[in-house]
Amino acid sequence: MPRFPRLLPLLAFLAFAAAPLPAAAPSPNIIFILSDDLAQGDLGVYGQRLIRTPRLDRMAREGTRYTQAYSGTTVCAPSRASLLTGLHTGHAPIRGNWELQPEGQLPLPAETPTVAEVLRRAGYATAAMGKWGMGMFDTSGSPLRKGFDHFFGYNCQRHAHSYFPTYLYRDDRRFELPGNTGTGVGPVYAQDLIQENVLRWVRAQRDRPFFLYYAITLPHSRFEINDLGDYAREPWTDQQKAYAAMVTRLDRDIGQLLDLLAELGLDGRTLVMTAGDNGSSFDPDSEIGRRFNQASNGLRGYKRGLYEGALRQAALARWPGVVPAGRVSDEPWAFWDFLPTAAELAGVRLPADHRTDGRSLVEFLRGGPAPRRDFFYWELHEQRPLQAARFGDWKAVRNAHDQPIELYDLARDPGERANLAAAHPDQVARAATIFQSEHTPDPRWPLDRRSAARQLPAAKKKAGGTK
Repeated sequence: MPRFPRLLPLLAFLAFAAAPLPAAAPSPNIIFILSDDLAQGDLGVYGQRLIRTPRLDRMAREGTRYTQAYSGTTVCAPSRASLLTGLHTGHAPIRGNWELQPEGQLPLPAETPTVAEVLRRAGYATAAMGKWGMGMFDTSGSPLRKGFDHFFGYNCQRHAHSYFPTYLYRDDRRFELPGNTGTGVGPVYAQDLIQENVLRWVRAQRDRPFFLYYAITLPHSRFEINDLGDYAREPWTDQQKAYAAMVTRLDRDIGQLLDLLAELGLDGRTLVMTAGDNGSSFDPDSEIGRRFNQASNGLRGYKRGLYEGALRQAALARWPGVVPAGRVSDEPWAFWDFLPTAAELAGVRLPADHRTDGRSLVEFLRGGPAPRRDFFYWELHEQRPLQAARFGDWKAVRNAHDQPIELYDLARDPGERANLAAAHPDQVARAATIFQSEHTPDPRWPLDRRSAARQLPAAKKKAGGTK
């Protein structure tokens, strides 16, 4: 089994009693809404003109919009693992989509603590809703073994491709959805049930601090929805109509949750953050990309790559009276910052041996500067191992271990068009040092292309394909 020397050992973590910081204001509720494949270019507030997102646009006006918020990486499982564990993908135990049969993905190991475990020990009620994708219920990666009191939705991300599945899970109990076949539109739309459960659970927690991780499957393909709304009249393809309707449905459901917080008087006590789990998902020349210009702002790349268009995602934060209204920030942060942020908000001092790659964003959320750091780092292990780093305005990308490092100046070239590696060997050397130091070796996630070729086909064979 791989070793993770920088992670907190299981016994030490289980023995850890949350150490509160000095008395301060009551701990806020924390909601993180993670949308599956939502990109900046999908939202009106980022420039979209064809898809209607009035509630998210309003959320941006009532809070802060981030133009350089980075996902954990650019596919589902590792990006989510980074968000929940506070580890970048050179240290995280999940660095690619690795599916298992008959259902599920490579699980989070028992010794890797999550933000839900930290918050539950601080007295928070915790729930995960929507899509999990980091371990079935009989594994160490079950959401019910990783700090969540309640789960509702899909465990397996492959199963979550259907919006009209034959079953869902309530906690670890499977229940059937009569009439659905799992292919095409059926009588029971899973998002209806998930949204209802979310609202019911939040209402039940009104008198205690809570953490909700709402991992909405929208707008990930397949492009299935039970109501196209006004988009049915557009002269578009069926896929384009469905995609637009899915984004607008996501917008509506987030609006309903914000309305519930207002109804319960919890607005001023609740931080709500929204993000996509990666940047753009579509080639600009694809059916979706052509219609909606989804990869907005001239950024290069999309899902399964590590250029800026794949890594920067749509991110908003709202907390009336705390998070500045109408602020637009160009300062960068990343998914692995969420765990230390939540810990500080909950008044929890993490043990010295609890390693996190993140920095707390609390002062940044309140309107201050982003935390200072030396670099950001990413890996992705899909068709081939990729690495990327950002240090200052420099961005380095290596598209395989045996490929040269590319170098871009994001201040002058945010679209990463001009490779400056030949002109700046000192910066290339710095990137190489980061690539080497931040990759914790793991036999599942080798950087050498030949070793990776031996590993990844085996994973795909087990899984019957990857997401």
